Amino acid sequence: MSSRPQIAILVANLPAERDRRVIRECLTLEENGFDVTVIAPRGDKTLRILPGSRGTRLKPYPVYVYGSGVLSFAFEFVWSFLCIAVRLLGELFRGRAHAVQVCNPPDIYWPLALVWRALGRPWVFDHHDLCPEIYAARSGGTANKFVFRALVAMEWLTARTATAVIATNESFRENALERGVSPEKLTVVRNGPAASEIARSTAETAARHAADEPHRIVYLGVFGPQDNVEVAVLAAEELVRRRGRTGWRLVLAGDGETMPILTKLTSDRGLGDIVEFTGWLGATEVDALLHTATVAIQPDLPTRMNHLSTMAKTVEYLGRGVPVVAVDLVETRRSAEEAAVYVPTGSPVEFADAIDALLDDPARRERMRTLGLARFASVLSWDHQSLAYAALWRRLLVKRLPRTASVSNIGDQAGS
Repeated sequence: MSSRPQIAILVANLPAERDRRVIRECLTLEENGFDVTVIAPRGDKTLRILPGSRGTRLKPYPVYVYGSGVLSFAFEFVWSFLCIAVRLLGELFRGRAHAVQVCNPPDIYWPLALVWRALGRPWVFDHHDLCPEIYAARSGGTANKFVFRALVAMEWLTARTATAVIATNESFRENALERGVSPEKLTVVRNGPAASEIARSTAETAARHAADEPHRIVYLGVFGPQDNVEVAVLAAEELVRRRGRTGWRLVLAGDGETMPILTKLTSDRGLGDIVEFTGWLGATEVDALLHTATVAIQPDLPTRMNHLSTMAKTVEYLGRGVPVVAVDLVETRRSAEEAAVYVPTGSPVEFADAIDALLDDPARRERMRTLGLARFASVLSWDHQSLAYAALWRRLLVKRLPRTASVSNIGDQAGS
């Protein structure tokens, strides 16, 4: 048994190897003297250790039903709760799980928090998504008020039973304060890649601007109802009318429940030669793709959830200096500032107008590239965010850290 403090991270909506935020958190914890176990849905059945980590253990569980209606969501949530509870108790009985970090959605694990708090062990809520707002957005204006209130109550219980709450941006922090979380429990840790994840290659940069290379308009991320990726396909149809079918392509990199809708829409509109689907990409593949992108898009609609959320894809774009076209959202402006062009409603015509203008204006793209890289380097990269994340865990588990390691780590961080 390792003498290092043991942290269990609970994830319910993605396999551990596909959750880039969780991967970065695990690597940061390892670097700061902690051992980590991740309990998450099963992805690659051959994996026992998180790829890229020194030794983060994976404790996956099978998922047989993915929610799409009330009953299937209920079954999915009950199943994930039971699977996570059994595996987490197993970690406890093995002498591990000195502390737990739970990542939402869903906000159903607060009863386990009560057990861990009663044992005197820290329980941290890493607030990935605003579940009530997701429900409202997916309901298309027909949200049941009782369901919405129940989700708010579950979020409140999840936050109030935690030792500490991690907010992914200032809007999430403000939302938590409005819902009764005390300020001293809150730490802001934004999403975004580390500088080491981004290759700096003269050849790749030259390829992006080569005259004989087609412009690549890129969307990166999840294909869900709230992500509004259909507008990218419809904007491509509008661009065909303006620019023809040569000299550019739309690349949709990712996967999700609206993939069948997107592929059918592409086929129905006769855009198979223009729209490319890459599937889900690993970190190296994401980096290679974005180094060849001319423009990147963020089509998320102006719902309350999207206004308050930092889109991880946008920080990925900025880290490679890719100019962004996005719907005008509060947190998107806070992240991208002048490295993005903002459209008011997110209609296909608005996106086509903005993309068309950027493709014809290399000088403006270069200015946006420079601004995006500076914004990433000074604020947004994980290198900055990991300092607050590591400091939180050192504070919570200071009594379990070897004194020499604890002191040296604090000194290293202070000098960073």
